[in-house]
Amino acid sequence: MKKIEAIIKPFKLDEVREALSEIGISGLTVTEVKGFGRQKGHTELYRGAEYVVDFLPKIKIEIVVASERVDAAIEGIIKAARTGKIGDGKIFVTPVEQVVRIRTGETDEAAI
Repeated sequence: MKKIEAIIKPFKLDEVREALSEIGISGLTVTEVKGFGRQKGHTELYRGAEYVVDFLPKIKIEIVVASERVDAAIEGIIKAARTGKIGDGKIFVTPVEQVVRIRTGETDEAAI
């Protein structure tokens, strides 16, 4: 099993969710986060004063999938989240040793 964490632009969330749903991945966790990479933030004008926005709003999606479904999930996220511009985000894949469904006590693959 693998955990996929994807950092994407907020307006791409619905497209990514639909892409994952199409390949049979229905459970996911979404968190509103802030950060920056190569973008290094930007400047904005507010009431005539210019100020620097260091951290940009992003969405973090977390899913746990069977190892054989990782490539399909990554492809779906990339296709749905890509704009071709800087700041499209990143995908991180890490191993998951154990999963337990609290309600039923099911473990591992059965708990996903």
